[in-house]
Amino acid sequence: MNAKAQARAGVHSGRCFCGAVEIEVRGEPAAMGYCHCESCRHWSAGPVNAFTLWPPDAVTVTRGGDRLGAYSKTPKSVRKWCTECGGHVLTDHPELGLVDVYAAIIPDFPFRPGVHVHYGESVLKIHDGIEKQRDVPAEMGGSGQLVPEG
Repeated sequence: MNAKAQARAGVHSGRCFCGAVEIEVRGEPAAMGYCHCESCRHWSAGPVNAFTLWPPDAVTVTRGGDRLGAYSKTPKSVRKWCTECGGHVLTDHPELGLVDVYAAIIPDFPFRPGVHVHYGESVLKIHDGIEKQRDVPAEMGGSGQLVPEG
């Protein structure tokens, strides 16, 4: 199945920076947005990280699983990257039962952010009209408190 046919079927492919690790996501993510927490900023080496959260059974490593390194700073997340190129691939969130596949590595996926999380830690204010959570939504164990964009 070619990439266009896969996208129509709800299957999107992604890969690390060098292509040694490839993934597929199927269906629709549980959430999409931007994370502003200090950990994501340091991990991504950027002021904000674009995420797509998926149920674990919707994410498949189709190539290079043996080349995935893993690091867990806290029990809340296990960050994974390609050991060949260092390209970031995904983060398992075992407590949430979700997997974050970084939006940047699935280029044919129609990323439609719906929330900014950990905006209370933001170093880059973004005026886009999308909901800004001080930490994370209440249903994810956070305060659910909204903050102004500014």
